[in-house]
Amino acid sequence: MARVEPVPGAPAAVADLGEERALCVADIHAGIEVGLRYERGVELDSAADERRDRLLGVLAETDADRLVVLGDLAHRIAAPEGDERAELERLIDAVTDRVPLTLVEGNHDAGVADAFADDLDVVGTGGARLGDGAVGVVHGHTWPEPDVFAAETVCMGHEHPQVRLEDSVGGSRTERAWLRGPLDRDRVADGLGVEPAALPWNDPELVVFPAFNDRSGGTWVNVAGQSFLAPFLPEGLAAGEAYLLDGTRLGDFRRI
Repeated sequence: MARVEPVPGAPAAVADLGEERALCVADIHAGIEVGLRYERGVELDSAADERRDRLLGVLAETDADRLVVLGDLAHRIAAPEGDERAELERLIDAVTDRVPLTLVEGNHDAGVADAFADDLDVVGTGGARLGDGAVGVVHGHTWPEPDVFAAETVCMGHEHPQVRLEDSVGGSRTERAWLRGPLDRDRVADGLGVEPAALPWNDPELVVFPAFNDRSGGTWVNVAGQSFLAPFLPEGLAAGEAYLLDGTRLGDFRRI
């Protein structure tokens, strides 16, 4: 049985951690509407309540013992304030009333990790292995700690993978997607500056999560010329495949 199974129709997966089952999501980007207003001059009504209700719904549906956020719980890089802080407070309170919450620190999370330290279990930016050690977690904006690669499955966010799909008459649409595949040991060892034989290695599968926030954009993984965000992608994926949220298998993301 796979250690990490996506929830059909949702940008979320359930991870078997041994004694616990964790619901994993990535890139909630709470307060994104505030960021878009100041960063790009885009005015959008807040979807904070919808995001929270959707997350709580998946948590209830899966009956998970813990929520693990694979980075970028918040959108603002600095300490959260104003509407963003209010959204975070309501979200964290609602989740932790039900289950413990683990935050894998992402590039947007330094402020939120400090502000809500009493309410969260925080994993540092280098990631870690959870539970019985078979599932590794990392946000993906930095190279993971070598020990993460001793897991059976490594889960990450940050990339916000999307696919651009075209129909026979020239129409197109963009959809969030999963990327899954084996990691390339030589590429990982080279990036970490170690010999492959010295790297803790369990032939892990990498699972790149779609962003939970559907307003956060992402990397079009099947469009030539797109730059990936993670330092080990796409080269670190030996043979990655893409899947839509409904489970549709699209095959090798390089050939979609």
